[in-house]
Amino acid sequence: MDAILSALLLLLHVWTGTPAGGGTESATAEQLLTKLVAAPAARLQAESAAAPTAEAPDAKPSGKPGAGEGSGAGNVKRDPQPGAPKVKGIYVTAYSAGGSRLDSLLKLLDDTELNSMVIDVKDDSGYITYPTTNPDLLKYGKPQKFIRDLPALMAKLKQHGVYPIGRVVVFKDTMLAKQHPELSFRRKDGSVWSNGKGDGFVNAYRKEAWDYNIAVAKEAAKAGFKEIQFDYVRFPEGFEKKADSLVFDKTKDSRVDTISAFVKYAKAQLEPLGVRVSVDIFGYAASVPAAEGIGQDFVKISKNVDVISPMIYPSHYGTGWFGVKDPDTSPYATIKGAMKDTHEKLEPLGSYQPVIRPWIQDFTASWLGKGHYIPYGKAQVDAQIKALRESGVGEYLLWNASNRYTPDAAF
Repeated sequence: MDAILSALLLLLHVWTGTPAGGGTESATAEQLLTKLVAAPAARLQAESAAAPTAEAPDAKPSGKPGAGEGSGAGNVKRDPQPGAPKVKGIYVTAYSAGGSRLDSLLKLLDDTELNSMVIDVKDDSGYITYPTTNPDLLKYGKPQKFIRDLPALMAKLKQHGVYPIGRVVVFKDTMLAKQHPELSFRRKDGSVWSNGKGDGFVNAYRKEAWDYNIAVAKEAAKAGFKEIQFDYVRFPEGFEKKADSLVFDKTKDSRVDTISAFVKYAKAQLEPLGVRVSVDIFGYAASVPAAEGIGQDFVKISKNVDVISPMIYPSHYGTGWFGVKDPDTSPYATIKGAMKDTHEKLEPLGSYQPVIRPWIQDFTASWLGKGHYIPYGKAQVDAQIKALRESGVGEYLLWNASNRYTPDAAF
C-alpha cells in the first residue's frame, strides 16, 4: 500500500477512535486491526506530541499536580483491596474456567509466579456465563452454563490462592441489542445496527445499560471476585461517522463525558462491596489525545478506577511506532515506548493515579505476514516483562485467546 495512504489510514483510526491496538477486546479482531494499522507512525506521533494532552480538568497545563482532586493534592485514592498481591495474571474464558482446561491452568499458576485469573462473567457476545436467578440480571441477560457451578469454581480458586478478577464486557452486547432494540442503535428502517463482524452494541447513553452491567458486576463481587474488570467501555469504532444515520437516544453530554460518567458511577456503586474496579483501554490511547469517536479519554477514565489496563500488544502497533519498523518483532522496545507514554499521560493525576497493569502478548501474530512478525515464546514474553519492570510496572496480564500460555517465562 502506498505510504501516504497508509499514513492517512492510521491518522483516521486515531482521530475517529477506530482501534489501532488490540487487547482483551481483540480475541476476534486481532487480524482485522493489525491489517488496518500498517502505516508509518512517525508523523502521527509527532503530531500527537504537539497536540494538547488530555489532562484531568483540574490539572495544571504544565502537567504538574495542581490543587484539585484530580491532581491528588490533599487527597489520596483509597484502595479497596489494600492487601491485594501484585497481580500477574492470565485471561481465562468461561469455557476454560468451567471445563477440563481449568486444572492445567491452575497448575500453571501453582508452578509459577502467576497468581491471578481474569474470568469472563459476561462475555463478548453478551451472555452471562453461569446460571443465575437474580431478577436484575434476568431482566436483560441470557445466562448460560459455561460455568455450571460458580460457587464451586470460586472455592477452587481460593484453594489454589488465585486472585480472582471478573471480566464484564459492557457496551458490546449482541444479545441485548437484539432483544431490546430500544437500548441499541437502529437504522432508519428500524433494524438493529451491527458492525462488519456482526457485533451489536448497546447505547452507552442509556442508564438501563449502565445498571444492568453494574448488577452483573455486583453479583460477581458477592460471589467472591476481588476485582471487576470492565471491557468494551466505549462506543462502536468510528461511531461519529455512523451517528447521523442511526436512531438512538442521547443526552447533551459528549461521548467522552458519557463514558467517563459511567466509569465514575460504576466505581461508586461497587465501592461499598470492597472490590477493585478496573477498565481495559486501547494501548494507543496513552500515546494520542482523547479518542472522541469511541468516547475514551485515558486520563478521565483512569481518574475513577483502581486499576487501568492498557492493551499494549506489540503486534497491534503499526510501522514506525516508538521508532520501531515492525513493533511485533521488537517486544522490548515497543513495551518501553508504550509505558513511557502511559506514565506521561497519567502524571497529572498525582496521587489519584490508578495501578497500571497492562495486557501483554503471549500469542503469535502470524497474520502480519512474513518479516513483520516473530513467533512468541519465552524470550518474547520475558522481553515484555523486563520492559515493564524497568518502567516501574510490576503488574501485568497475559492474553491468549485460546488460553495457552508460555509456562517457562520469567514471571
